[in-house]
Amino acid sequence: MELNQYLDIFLEESKEHLQNLNEKLLALETDTQNTDLVNEIFRSAHTLKGMAATMGFEKMASLTHEMENVLDQVRNHKKVVDSNMMDVIFHCVDRLEKMVEMIVNEGHDQVDTEDLITQLETILSGNPVHDLKEVNSNHSTTTNNLQSQTLLTFDEYELTVLLQSMESDFSIYQIQVNLDEETILKSARAFMVFKELENYGEILKSNPPVEEIENDEFGNDFTIILISKKNQEEIRKAILNISEIQSIHILEIKKDQLTSQNQHMETQTVEKNSNKSSAGTNGQQKKHLSAKTIRVDIERLDELMNLFSELVIDRGRLEQLANEINHAELTDTVEHMNRISSNLQNIILNLRMVPVEQVFNRFPRMVRDLAKELNKKVNLNIFGAETELDRTVIDEIGDPLVHLLRNAVDHGLESVEERIKNHKPEEGEITLKAYHSGNYVFIEITDDGRGINREKVLNKAIEKKLITREEGNQLSDKQVYNLLFQSGFSTAEKVSDISGRGVGLDVVKNKIETLGGFVTVDSTPGKGTTFIIQLPLTLSIISAMLVQIQREKYAIPLSSIIETAIYKEKDIMYAHKQQVIDFRGHIVPLIPLKQIFAVPDGEIEEEDISVVIVRKGDKMAGLVVDSFIGQQEIVLKSLGSYLPNVFAISGATILGDGQVALIIDTNALIK
Repeated sequence: MELNQYLDIFLEESKEHLQNLNEKLLALETDTQNTDLVNEIFRSAHTLKGMAATMGFEKMASLTHEMENVLDQVRNHKKVVDSNMMDVIFHCVDRLEKMVEMIVNEGHDQVDTEDLITQLETILSGNPVHDLKEVNSNHSTTTNNLQSQTLLTFDEYELTVLLQSMESDFSIYQIQVNLDEETILKSARAFMVFKELENYGEILKSNPPVEEIENDEFGNDFTIILISKKNQEEIRKAILNISEIQSIHILEIKKDQLTSQNQHMETQTVEKNSNKSSAGTNGQQKKHLSAKTIRVDIERLDELMNLFSELVIDRGRLEQLANEINHAELTDTVEHMNRISSNLQNIILNLRMVPVEQVFNRFPRMVRDLAKELNKKVNLNIFGAETELDRTVIDEIGDPLVHLLRNAVDHGLESVEERIKNHKPEEGEITLKAYHSGNYVFIEITDDGRGINREKVLNKAIEKKLITREEGNQLSDKQVYNLLFQSGFSTAEKVSDISGRGVGLDVVKNKIETLGGFVTVDSTPGKGTTFIIQLPLTLSIISAMLVQIQREKYAIPLSSIIETAIYKEKDIMYAHKQQVIDFRGHIVPLIPLKQIFAVPDGEIEEEDISVVIVRKGDKMAGLVVDSFIGQQEIVLKSLGSYLPNVFAISGATILGDGQVALIIDTNALIK
């Protein structure tokens, strides 16, 4: 049987089962008596075992088999689910995920699983399980040491360079650099290591390759081959001077190791030539892995979108001309072009849009592990995971969210003892919510912890000379909280002095701003903190309602509109000197756009009042316009650097008749 043709299906289904295992294990942890959950976890493990064995991945089959044995004992009421058992099984799932990753990248599942199998066997035998952290630490150390001793492979050219360098009295070092797990900008740190090492010699190669490191497509470690005349200690000290480096392992490569590898390569070449069918199978496997999908440079997608947006403007112009000329054949052709271009537009948009759950899925497990580590009780609620975001934003948003969630668990929520003392439930609540509003996607991270202490933040800002005491006294609470995003706070020596908020928040802010968005924070002492991230959709084509205000035309994004309505003068009421209307039982404030945008008076004077009801989260407002023009797809164009930060305007568009219409940012209008 040709198994390679099933590899894609195997990988896809394995990922689904692993995700299911993670979700069900999290549920089981809070409901340990639920036999339905145990049965479902058992079935996923059993299916994984069968699939792995069929595909010839013995390590994966062996680990899932041992998991299955433990779960079988649980479902037959011979074992009781406890904390240690959950930890071990969670780590098994982690290791299985590593195996799947390795199968994708290298075509095999050779990951060390002995420590976990021993743990599972210990659970089965009924003996006490050793401290998992210690075991993992030992395993990690062993793995690192093994990694540091494993020589990278070199091609013929690289071997020649290395051997010639040795003959010229150069030393060859294989340097494995491990970054701190919490490093946010890993590629930037890696770049600093590369730059530093270039002062000490010549870098021959790296694993993973430089391109992948630049794109942040690596774990927490990478390996460099350096040709140098410096000694190991000098190089070690230089690298350790760079922050967020957890450890380094330097291995000096000897000539006999290179000679041995050279001979091995020659042997392999002979074997390849003598066994073409085997080589063909491997080649076919690699080819098969990449046959179904292709990676496309995001810049090419951007270029495609820009070209298409120009086409949409021309389409609008053609529509208008066809209406003016009233030529049947031209009208038919334009209508056909409309249908084709609409389909094309959907395809291009869908190419870039992915649900945010791809990022959110990893958080329940992360929060669970962190809560356990900190001995806290945390319940994570996720809403709006189906909200779609541009691919570019999805790729970049993960690290800032990890940072804010870790901050919420670590510093936002109180300890169990402190919560009991403050008459709060033992279990802290963290809510992660995503939703669309206007041209933006909002992501909120809310905790019900201790909140931010205004005085402590203020004192810290004054101590760091970011503001004076007089300036501080003039600031509102929100302005004080936003001081946490100042870069000065990221180097605070004692984080706990300001409830932990501020460590690295400048990094979060910078990251969000590079995506064209911004982040704000609000907090109530004793009740909790909310971080709100506002991100642009970044797509250049949106559906909008065109409205008229005197002689000017404006576009309101359809995604933020609830309804349009006509009101009589007598329907207008007043509350706190503000015009309001009764909209389906809700009192909604009116916002006269003519006054907001200082539109000059003209001839248009309508008796009735045209209102566009818009929303921002759970808040609503009625935008007063002169008339509605209609719905249209428009191309979002930036106002450019000459008009930055125009209030309540997010861009402009060119209409079919060549006029420019400003696009209203309704979120800025709703307080």
